[in-house]
Amino acid sequence: MCRWIAYRGETTSFEPYVTEPEHSLIAQSIRSLQSTAGSNGDGFGLGWYGEHPEPGLYRETRPAWSDENLRYLCRHLRSHLFFAHVRAATGTAVTRQNCHPFACGHWMFMHNGFVGSWNRLRRKVEALIPDAHYPSRLGTTDSEAVFLAMMGAGLEHDPLGATQSVLQSLVGLVNEGGLRERLRFTSAIANGRDLYAFRVSVNDAANTLYFREDGGQVIVVSEPFDKESSWAEVPPNHALIARASEAVKIVPFDPAISSTSGAEPATVRRIIARR
Repeated sequence: MCRWIAYRGETTSFEPYVTEPEHSLIAQSIRSLQSTAGSNGDGFGLGWYGEHPEPGLYRETRPAWSDENLRYLCRHLRSHLFFAHVRAATGTAVTRQNCHPFACGHWMFMHNGFVGSWNRLRRKVEALIPDAHYPSRLGTTDSEAVFLAMMGAGLEHDPLGATQSVLQSLVGLVNEGGLRERLRFTSAIANGRDLYAFRVSVNDAANTLYFREDGGQVIVVSEPFDKESSWAEVPPNHALIARASEAVKIVPFDPAISSTSGAEPATVRRIIARR
């Protein structure tokens, strides 16, 4: 499974979070500690927000540990909101178009997981993408298809509701005919201001997801990059909401049984990671 990190806070370089820590994303690309994949060497990507509304992207098919450009980029790139991702492919080609993050308009998305029997369900999942967003379909991954379906479902105006709607459709597809295929959806989306992350699974155990909050700084990771005790685990079938100028909120998010709208449920549970 892939490994990733999302950051939102004061403008900073990527280096202290992506390449410098003891168990950095580069180290995780060689050997992750909480992943079923031995390595994550099927490409990597960076996504960030700067002076323009749409995010910048740098994606490469080489393993993160062997690309000399990555350390230079992470030292010099600065942003208040950025993504970094190392990929372990689950059946689709290792190409730049298939490397994360993905972008559409001013939204950015990255994913750790899969849609079971993707070859069988691909046409049905792609049918969830409306015509207006299909030209943005550049690769062949399930991740990009799900993201564009979310865009078409109203991500711009209701991120939780759009994600909920698409995941409910995916649950119906993986369970059709009583097959009960596996679905894992541990992902992050951002619009240059707000950050959302999801830890969802159906018919399977959810991939790991942690976060740390320190003042206005929020870091969300597949697995911790250091040994500090301030990391908090996002529970399975929950979403993390980190809107600008607001504390992190963790809300129940189970597409198989619940309904989520733009209005946050009364059962919202706030978890603040201790420093």
